[in-house]
Amino acid sequence: MRAMRRIPVHPDSLSASDRGTETATGPDMAALVEDIRRWGRELGFQQVGISGTDLGEHPAHLAQWLDDGYQANMEWLREPKRVDPQALIPGTQRIISLRMDYLPAEPRIHDILQDGRRAYIARYALGRDYHKIIRKRLQQLADRIVAAVGPFGYRAFVDSAPVLEKALASQAGLGWMGKHTVIINRKAGSWFFLGELFTDLPLPVDTPVSNHCGTCQACIDICPTKAIVAPYVLDAGKCISYLTIEYRGVIPLELRRPIGNRIFGCDDCQLVCPWNRYAQASQEEAFTPRHAFDGPDLLELWDWNEETWLKQTEGMPLRRMNYASWVRNLSLALGNAPGSAAVMDALTQRFADMEAAGTLDDVLREHLLWAMDEQRLKLAASHA
Repeated sequence: MRAMRRIPVHPDSLSASDRGTETATGPDMAALVEDIRRWGRELGFQQVGISGTDLGEHPAHLAQWLDDGYQANMEWLREPKRVDPQALIPGTQRIISLRMDYLPAEPRIHDILQDGRRAYIARYALGRDYHKIIRKRLQQLADRIVAAVGPFGYRAFVDSAPVLEKALASQAGLGWMGKHTVIINRKAGSWFFLGELFTDLPLPVDTPVSNHCGTCQACIDICPTKAIVAPYVLDAGKCISYLTIEYRGVIPLELRRPIGNRIFGCDDCQLVCPWNRYAQASQEEAFTPRHAFDGPDLLELWDWNEETWLKQTEGMPLRRMNYASWVRNLSLALGNAPGSAAVMDALTQRFADMEAAGTLDDVLREHLLWAMDEQRLKLAASHA
């Protein structure tokens, strides 16, 4: 990490609105923070907060969560640098945390979830990959800071590297950790992405906000797989987001029906959160849902081969899964769909084709057989 050079910048190199950040002895940090907030808004972020490197109670909470074995197979969460920003990036003094709304203008969540013939995809994944969008904006923010005060040390992160981003957002006053373990903002709900700039600038810090979940446990009650085992405690091994995105193996039998038609992620806990009545639709065009993924027919997606899937998902968060997981998840959704001869035929044909081609591995075999059994039961019941 580069050390910041404490040198004045020639006034002619700054815009009129940015010239208040320099004093005779160096940058005016209070004024710089106000400039950073303004630049953040201009770059499409809805809020900017500043924290130090102390993560408060969050490291202890993470340690207990890991000790309880709730991380499933995500052993990489044990990386010690995750709870020590200064060890991760030596020289770090402050972290600039930013949030960007992503909720589509017409989320149509209820309509899709209640129609078992259609596929539900988490709302954050319907547009372009947020990692690239936000990382570019963070770099632009860093460039503006350099233009105002000269070179400084920084590193940008967007849901990457061992960064405890929700803890940092909480410490920076962007919101509090909800009982579903998602950051909630009192004025904006929870439908937003997070990004961070680790810096060596001694900026004034913001104050963490208090928790406003109160006695509400709507998120706990609504979770389809009962993954929120206690307030602020998520069992990743039961979480639909983990199972459908990160996990590559056989999904436990008892969780298959509760997954329903969710083929990538889950939004139920956010959907029922009372604070999301204040959520604002995203103005970011990059997050506008691609039509092919906003509540599509399951059988239409089922017909995609790997080449089509790769083309359709290019530049999207959906690439966090692979094609095999795509087929696995669609198998479950089709098994959970209303009984249909067309669905049964599609499942049977895919099973036969993959077996003949030698591409039917144990994971896909298990899920396809289960889906066919589910459809067989429904069809039999409809003719009884």
